[in-house]
Amino acid sequence: MPHAVDFRLDDFEAATEQVGEAFWQHIEIHETDFTGLAEHHTPDGQHSYYVLHDGSATWGIPGEPQIVALHIQRDTSTRVFRFQHAILPLPGMAQSWLIARGCSKEGTRLLPDARTASADDTTRALEERLMGDGGGDHFALLTSYTDDTSDTPEITVLLHAVNEQEPLPFRVLLERIDTTSRTHTLREGAFRTYAEATIWWEAHWSGEAPELPALPAGTPIAALPAVAVPASPPPGRTR
Repeated sequence: MPHAVDFRLDDFEAATEQVGEAFWQHIEIHETDFTGLAEHHTPDGQHSYYVLHDGSATWGIPGEPQIVALHIQRDTSTRVFRFQHAILPLPGMAQSWLIARGCSKEGTRLLPDARTASADDTTRALEERLMGDGGGDHFALLTSYTDDTSDTPEITVLLHAVNEQEPLPFRVLLERIDTTSRTHTLREGAFRTYAEATIWWEAHWSGEAPELPALPAGTPIAALPAVAVPASPPPGRTR
């Protein structure tokens, strides 16, 4: 069921005019379209962390990510606030982004019934690794595509290793949602080159449905925090 969002900003003002304008543009204008997936508030009231779903994204540019990670910082003595946010394709990536900015891992746990359930142990294990704790082998977000119009919605994410020595530097994350059972699966594939990853991506979205290449035994699973960039599908994907 939907979870309403309370940003806890009564009697607070933006720290600067620029902060106020940015908060209105990126957050307030979409407030009625947000569904809360997770939220955590520090006992002193100075920090709030949110994972949000932006329902308005489905009417925007095709394929855009729909998950918003939001960190609100308050000065309780002067009653002003600042904020940071990122738009990301998967909840686990938003959780990782918040953890890297001081939220506890438990504080990012999704609220009951906030979204579909993880379908299997493989999905649960990968989601835990994706959340991470700010450590591990970091991968940056290159692009993503969220398809929420089909009978089997999918989210596809392309990552690139920050460490140039990573032997399989390009990773694809593929989440498939079963709307009947209200569950989802998450899988990861690994590629040596951007060209190989793009060939798979284009074949996948053209309907050939190739299997993701499995990670060799002992290969580190992609860990974040991710670097948020505007999402744009590789050539060949159209709505």
